[in-house]
Amino acid sequence: MKKMIAFCGIICTDCPAFIATQKNDDEERKKVAESWSTEKEILKPGDINCDGCLAVGERLIKFCEVCEVRRCGFEKNVENCAYCDEYPCEKLDKLMEYIQTPEAKVTLEEIRRSL
Repeated sequence: MKKMIAFCGIICTDCPAFIATQKNDDEERKKVAESWSTEKEILKPGDINCDGCLAVGERLIKFCEVCEVRRCGFEKNVENCAYCDEYPCEKLDKLMEYIQTPEAKVTLEEIRRSL
């Protein structure tokens, strides 16, 4: 399977929600829901259905459905944020603080260096 990199740099094809969805594995969905749930946001196994952030009209985790970075990437028609003239921006920085996935920023930086 070809690697899918989200606008924010997360590698969708390595994401546990994506993997559980592609395998149609309810036990994996349950594990992801438990590990991603917070006091503020309780996820159920049924919430763990995602075909990747670049998918249009497909299944998405609800966080991706409302993601400003994803929306902006589609509006600017860029492959991911590394290709954006405004990289890095406030929206991306805010998201990075929230998701706390440092490897996403590393992925984007590696892409920027190769441009």
